[in-house]
Amino acid sequence: MGKQRLGAPAFQPSRLPTVAYQLFMANKNYNSGYVFGITLVATIGGLLFGYDTAVISGAEKSIESFLIKPLGLSDFIHGATVSSALIGCIIGGALSGFFSSRLGRKQSLLLAACLFFLSALGSGYPEAFFFNQGESSFGLLIVFNLYRILGGIGVGLASAVCPMYIGEIAPTEIRGRLVSFNQFAIIFGMLVVYFVNWGIANGQTIDWINTVGWRYMFASEAIPAALFGVLVFFVPETPRYLALIYEDEKALSVLEKINGSKEKAQAILSEIKATVNESVKGKLCSYGVTVIVIGILLSVFQQFVGINVALYYAPRIFESMGAAKDASMLQTIVMGLVNVIFTVVAILTVDKWGRKPLLIVGSIGMSVGMFAISILALLNIIGVSTLVFIIIYTASFMTSWGPICWVLIAEIFPNKIRGQAVAIAVAAQWAANYLISSTYPPMMNYSGALTYGFYGLMAVLSAIFVWKMIPETKGKSLEEMEQYWKK
Repeated sequence: MGKQRLGAPAFQPSRLPTVAYQLFMANKNYNSGYVFGITLVATIGGLLFGYDTAVISGAEKSIESFLIKPLGLSDFIHGATVSSALIGCIIGGALSGFFSSRLGRKQSLLLAACLFFLSALGSGYPEAFFFNQGESSFGLLIVFNLYRILGGIGVGLASAVCPMYIGEIAPTEIRGRLVSFNQFAIIFGMLVVYFVNWGIANGQTIDWINTVGWRYMFASEAIPAALFGVLVFFVPETPRYLALIYEDEKALSVLEKINGSKEKAQAILSEIKATVNESVKGKLCSYGVTVIVIGILLSVFQQFVGINVALYYAPRIFESMGAAKDASMLQTIVMGLVNVIFTVVAILTVDKWGRKPLLIVGSIGMSVGMFAISILALLNIIGVSTLVFIIIYTASFMTSWGPICWVLIAEIFPNKIRGQAVAIAVAAQWAANYLISSTYPPMMNYSGALTYGFYGLMAVLSAIFVWKMIPETKGKSLEEMEQYWKK
């Protein structure tokens, strides 16, 4: 009776892919089909996150040819243009706390979808309204960067709100897997855009790619952005946000739909309300400074290990290893497949092995990969061995820091400060991302060996940080983590 009263029919288990069935149907204490369905919609935001940040990998050299070289601009301007979306990511991440608290988690996702859509069209045709098509100018460079920044704001919002949304919806026993699934969507979005970029460039001349092809690459993002915007209308607001704004009946309805039992839903709501109604006023440092510092350092280390250098500059890295342009695109796709496979490994293990072991093992693997690449660069050895260590490095990241960082950011903060604290952590993450990505070209011009050695050192420090400071969150409800910080 309760399920009929609550609206849209649940997703049927028979319609789910086999792997998803095994992941989400193992426990009958919650409505797995419904939980998976709304998680799937939320993770389209993650897919767009990956799509938007990686689309530049195929268009980067065309942008250099079309906008950088004709104007005689420096490598630093080139790096800043490739990374310009990250400025928007910082803004979007910083504002995510305001939007997620004032508009709610669901409406913030809808806003992100609109920003993705506008940015895709504007980046593909920046001359619209103001310039003649195909004519390079400093003004056109600024407008292109503004459209990329607009999309970056969408990425910043999605990167903060998607894992927050999933974390607040998910049952405790599968929360790690569900939030990790958002990372899978991010990597899958990157893989999709690698295929899209390769499909657009395949068989075409360099001149066509540099004048027309790069436009198709950017504009293609409008399709998943529109789909995301439509589907967000059909998912509920999170019960924890509804409890925060005293919409208890709606919160109970969502919890009942998720858990399949009114009694269990009422018990969970009572636990949530106990944290919402307590005397803590919700100021950022109400639970101490340590939890905020941990959130920031998680974000900074995730970027300082250098993963987005490999993602943004992947074709150029492989070309520097001696691969032709078409071959470098194919090797990038191979790396994307590796990313997807090892993200699935993280999804399958995060709720079994815990967050800390995966992070520490991943840090060790990343340090091995980066130090090896550094030595090979120092010895000027370029070949299959370099590709092998890049794969070791990225596989280690995707089984650990890629998904687990987002899981912890969604889990560790108390209910009353989650929106503000996640915003700070995500803004710090994108600021670190921008710093690492924009400095990569000049650092490589100085010394490839020192560049990769620096990323390896950061991987070592990240392992020490996890060992000393990170609490294990496996099997704990969000409210239990709140009690941990109160102690």
